[in-house]
Amino acid sequence: MSADRRDPREERVRRMLDGPHPALPPDLAARAVRRGGRRMRQRRAVRRTACWLLAVVLAVFVVRVGVEQPWATEPAQVTPPLEGW
Repeated sequence: MSADRRDPREERVRRMLDGPHPALPPDLAARAVRRGGRRMRQRRAVRRTACWLLAVVLAVFVVRVGVEQPWATEPAQVTPPLEGW
């Protein structure tokens, strides 16, 4: 593409980038650091809580399965009649 046939959208973006930039607040970086730290602590707390909850659920499941033993067959309640003796 030649220099004289540029995309109008590209020209608009170039003009916006070359124009005056808005002034940033002086404490912007400090606020971003505080907010990022708070988010990291919240995510870490949620992850720890989820891990502990998963461990508790797994422990309860293992204890319940060990007590009930669902793989064992139940003993027969009635003995079969004796025939042919």
